[in-house]
Amino acid sequence: MGHPKACCLALALNVAGAFANPIKPRGLISKSAPIDLVSHFNNKAFGTYAGEAAFDPLNQSYPAPAIAHDGSYTSTQSGIQYGFPGYTGPNKSDNVLCTGQTIEVPKKSYFSASLLVASDVELETVSGNLTFTYRDDTTSVSELRSEPWWAFLTINRGEIIFPYRYTANGTNFNTTHIYEYSYALDNTKSLASITLPTTTNTTTGRLHVFAISLWEGSGVSVQSVRPTQKWVGNGTQVVEVTINNAGTQCVSGAGLKVTLSGGNITTVSPGYVKRLCLGDQKRVNIGTRGTSKGSVSVTLDDGSLQQNQTFNNLDLGLSTWTSELDNLAQHEAPDWFDGAKFGIFIHWGPYAVPGWGNSTPHESYAEWFWWYTTHHPEADASDFYDYRLRTFGPDWNYDDSFVNYTASKFDPRAWVDLFAHAGAKYFVFTTKHHDGFANFDTGATSNRSSIHYGPKRDILGELFDAAAEYQPSLRRGTYFSLPEWFNPDFGPYGFSQLATNSSTTWPGMLATNPYTGLAEPYTGHIPVDDFITDVMVPQMEILAYNYSTDIMWCDCGAANGTADFAASWWNTARSQNRQVTMNSRCGLAHTADFDTPEYTTFSTAQARKWESNQGMDPYSYGYNRATNASAYMNASTIIKDLVDMVSKNGNFLLDVGPKADGSFVQEEVDNLKEAGKWINSHGEAIFNTTYWFVMPEDRSGRLRFTQTEGAFYVFSFEKPKDGLLVVDAVLPILPGDDVTAVGVGNASAALKWEKSDEGTLKIEVPQSISDSEKYCWVYKIEYFT
Repeated sequence: MGHPKACCLALALNVAGAFANPIKPRGLISKSAPIDLVSHFNNKAFGTYAGEAAFDPLNQSYPAPAIAHDGSYTSTQSGIQYGFPGYTGPNKSDNVLCTGQTIEVPKKSYFSASLLVASDVELETVSGNLTFTYRDDTTSVSELRSEPWWAFLTINRGEIIFPYRYTANGTNFNTTHIYEYSYALDNTKSLASITLPTTTNTTTGRLHVFAISLWEGSGVSVQSVRPTQKWVGNGTQVVEVTINNAGTQCVSGAGLKVTLSGGNITTVSPGYVKRLCLGDQKRVNIGTRGTSKGSVSVTLDDGSLQQNQTFNNLDLGLSTWTSELDNLAQHEAPDWFDGAKFGIFIHWGPYAVPGWGNSTPHESYAEWFWWYTTHHPEADASDFYDYRLRTFGPDWNYDDSFVNYTASKFDPRAWVDLFAHAGAKYFVFTTKHHDGFANFDTGATSNRSSIHYGPKRDILGELFDAAAEYQPSLRRGTYFSLPEWFNPDFGPYGFSQLATNSSTTWPGMLATNPYTGLAEPYTGHIPVDDFITDVMVPQMEILAYNYSTDIMWCDCGAANGTADFAASWWNTARSQNRQVTMNSRCGLAHTADFDTPEYTTFSTAQARKWESNQGMDPYSYGYNRATNASAYMNASTIIKDLVDMVSKNGNFLLDVGPKADGSFVQEEVDNLKEAGKWINSHGEAIFNTTYWFVMPEDRSGRLRFTQTEGAFYVFSFEKPKDGLLVVDAVLPILPGDDVTAVGVGNASAALKWEKSDEGTLKIEVPQSISDSEKYCWVYKIEYFT
């Protein structure tokens, strides 16, 4: 552990001040300061009937909110209070369409800025620079970013969820959303104004701001108390407490003990904050027993002083899951998922037989081979139609691929060993894609499966059994497509995703051979009365109960039975002391534990948990024989993407597409193993870490940051220049802290460092350490006791 010694070349910090007591028992001022935006309102988002408001370019709108009738809204996640307009009456604007407006604020110091925001074009994520100007004319810039206000397959979840939207002349019952965004301010300066981005393109989407709130802070204080439905041990509820340091001294040394009391609440597991420096925020978990409806008191105790804050209107206690949406919305990703960080995705099925997606720049998802060839010329830029004809001839049907989907080289132990060697902590296997072919025992719901055709094996069962026996630390997940393209029983629920000729569709009728005009078979189909109650939900239950999946990773959720399924599964899992999770594509925004962007990362940290999924193939999840060996994601990219995502509160779900015989492309195997060497040797800086509230990356873009309770990690994508790493960010480092290199042979040796008056950190890096790394250099700041 650290102590004053030769590791520090020069110390600009006042040692006595750094360790002085940072909490004050009286005179605490910490509160939300909503900014009045009424004079800037220039758009009407909320209406009481179709056509009253025109939030987006299509004259659509949100319904009038059932919340904030008093003009105030408090975030369920952050505890920030907003001046939220809601429905303001006929012909009255209620939000700010961002056109570069500068908004004056009361000139004082603030800890953070939070906004309620949404973009207004389906499928378009919109971002722009948000500029904060201080009284000394310095500025800070952050990316204000928002998902679209609605998405057809309900794959987004906002802070505020509406059950429907008004179209120009009717009502559409897809959920709509408003999102929350927060940014850490420089609270050593007085803020003067906020300048919104300019987003006026009606095709690519515009940003709308509904509310802005600034957090006023003094010293170390609690921003919010959030009861969760997570638990530890046998029924100990996890309560999340958000703590800010808006003072002048760091929390250090013995740190802070955080407890909760009130009603019949007992703190079983206190929370601890070992290090919290100026302008920083941490979310701490407390374990409690008992129930309480009303007020609770949070105590911060540093061993000599105590600070108490009271929070009202809290409902504590673990509850039974029901199918009510407000109840389901309390579920969230468990801590093990947050800490797992890196997973392997596997797309494997009969589509691996044709194995075609073309090559960049005209590459498409190979697992969509059947849909593209049935025939969709407007969407077929990747030559699926002609490839099928010249390869298989006109009389070939998709189900003819079953016989060549052999799994003859499928070795489940080799698979799970590869995932572990790659550094992954979980995997998600495609149990059934949109073609309706299942890689598991579907019981009486269908015979269209690997049990009856192709391999004639329970692929999922073998894979899960191998993981349990040979890699028991790997969590096991199941991808499951809710709809099936051409299952005739899906007909009543069939849909087009977009109102365009090139839209992807799930028609719910037999496919037509594009060359003969004849109906293609749907081999193994068992007719049922209702697809949702007789196929979809029973198959989800099989995965949940027969195979004990940890992750229900749905796709393309439109019509669904998710509410009843989720309530039952979560109750059963809790009775078994298992914490399970669902992604954002099960058809209900309220059951979305984490967001699932594809081939995407962000430039800012996201407070809400997310997981980016992408293939090692440049643009396909299923095996694509047209991909050149050099095009597969290499170890360097895997590592950099993982580090980047983890620093922003994300997980990385990296996909591989096996061939029809169950073997992997060798380049995928080699690159996974190479990346795994680095990931496994640097795991302490990745797994079970959290992001840094102040910033996820430095201004140069070459550094990333993560932290644990006892340490802070700096990732550098560049080799140290002249034996020196320079970090132009005010890191939470204090006199006596040890700085070491992670993942190298002599990592235990303390490195010399110094910190300037402006906060710039310089670390001396010996040549041996500089030369020992190839992909990313990692430095650990270990906090002294």
